[in-house]
Amino acid sequence: MNTPNNKRRKESQNKIIKAFVNIIQEKELNEISVSEICKLAHLNRSTFYANYIDIYDLAEKVAYEIESEVVELYSEERTTKNNTHNYLKLFKHIKENQIFYNTYFKLNMDKLFIIKEYDTNLSKHLYNDQFIDYHIEFFMAGLNAIIKKWLQNGCQESPEEINAILKAEYNSKMPK
Repeated sequence: MNTPNNKRRKESQNKIIKAFVNIIQEKELNEISVSEICKLAHLNRSTFYANYIDIYDLAEKVAYEIESEVVELYSEERTTKNNTHNYLKLFKHIKENQIFYNTYFKLNMDKLFIIKEYDTNLSKHLYNDQFIDYHIEFFMAGLNAIIKKWLQNGCQESPEEINAILKAEYNSKMPK
């Protein structure tokens, strides 16, 4: 029986994801076929369809997996409700998983997951509780732009250097 959590099914999913991630580095999503993924993964089309509805379902699940990993990075902060503004661990994770983040942005998932928990208390304090939505959009766009540029450059700079760039941009606003 092919239960959702069995080892063989997980191995198949991992092969499919690996093939998909490799292919999408060179092609657009709408140019990728299930046959192409299956050929690279050395699996049958029936195995693909046993796990995913179509290419778009696969893409959505890959993006969700990346988001879940980032949420896990900040699980302690979420539990304690203490926003440390520690983006260094995010930048380290990105450097270690560049191909997945490249995939995430290639899939146009630009509403960066970590900002879903934007520190509105800090914003209320800094901006007198005015135009918070605009400040959130500005911060999200800036953070995404830094990450995208870093990825485009092959993450040549260290996570510490990227963190310093972010802090320099927001130095007057970020807590010390």
